[in-house]
Amino acid sequence: MSNKSILSKIPNFFDAIKFQESIFALPFAYIGMLLSIQNIPSLEKFIWITLAMVSARTVGMIANRVIDRHIDSKNPRAAQRHLPQGILSVTDLLIPGVLAAIFFIACAYMLNTMAFILAPLALLYLITYPLTKRFTWAANLLLGWALAIAPSAAWIGMVGNLDWQPVLLSTAVALWAGSFDIIYHTQDVVFQKKENLHSIATRFGIPLAFKIARSMDLMAVICLGALGVWMELGIFYFCGCGLSGGFLIYKYSLVNPNDLSKMGMSFMRINALVSCSMLLGTIGSLIR
Repeated sequence: MSNKSILSKIPNFFDAIKFQESIFALPFAYIGMLLSIQNIPSLEKFIWITLAMVSARTVGMIANRVIDRHIDSKNPRAAQRHLPQGILSVTDLLIPGVLAAIFFIACAYMLNTMAFILAPLALLYLITYPLTKRFTWAANLLLGWALAIAPSAAWIGMVGNLDWQPVLLSTAVALWAGSFDIIYHTQDVVFQKKENLHSIATRFGIPLAFKIARSMDLMAVICLGALGVWMELGIFYFCGCGLSGGFLIYKYSLVNPNDLSKMGMSFMRINALVSCSMLLGTIGSLIR
C-alpha cells in the first residue's frame, strides 16, 4: 500500500472511531486526576494520563466497530459506517488498534506499577463489552462502566492506589453514560428485536427505558454532589453539579419516547456540556 493511500485513510479512521468524542470521557478522567491529589498535577503526569485515556478509548472504539461490523451492515442507522461501506477494511482498524493497546500499556508503565498491572484488565473489558448486547439487556449499563473506568484509572495513575472516592465518581459516570446509551438505542428497538439483540429499551419498552434513564441521571447527579460533600470541595464544584443537572433536564426536552429526531444534538452537545461543566467546576474548587 502506498504512503498516499495510507494518508488518505487517516481522516476516515478518525471519523470511524469518533475521535472527537473523546471530549465526553476525558473531562471525567481529568476530574479523577485532579481530585486524587486535590491539586494541579505535573505536566508529565497530565500528558501520560491524557495519552493513556485517548489510546484506551481508541482500542474500545475499534473493538466496537470490528466486532459489530456485520450487525452494523444490517442496521439502517449504522449501515453507512466505514466498515460496512468498505471505506476502511478490518485491517485498517486492527493495526492501529494493536498499536494503541501497546501504547496504552506503555503509558500505564510510565505512570506507576499499579496502573501497569491493571491496564490489561481495562483493555480486556473495553475489547469485550461490545459482545454483551448479544446476550443481555444490561449491555447499556456495561457500556456505562466502560466509560466509568476513566476517572478511577486516572486516580490510580496519579497516586498508585484506589480509594472509595474515585469509585463513587466512576459510579456517577457509569450512571450518566449508561443513561444516554439506553436512550440512544431506543432508535434501534425494531432492528434489535429482529436480530435478537438486547437492550433495556428492547426488554422493557421505550417509555420505561426513558424512566430508567431519567432515574439514572438523577442518581448520577446525587453521586456527584455526595462526592463534593465527602471531599469538602468548593462552591464551584457544586455549581458544576447544578449546571450538569440542568443540562440533563434539558436533554429530556430534546428527546422523549415520542420524538427521537434530535438524538444527535442531545448526544453531541449535552454530554459534552455535562462533562466540561464538571471539570471546570472541579478546577474552580481547587484553585482558591
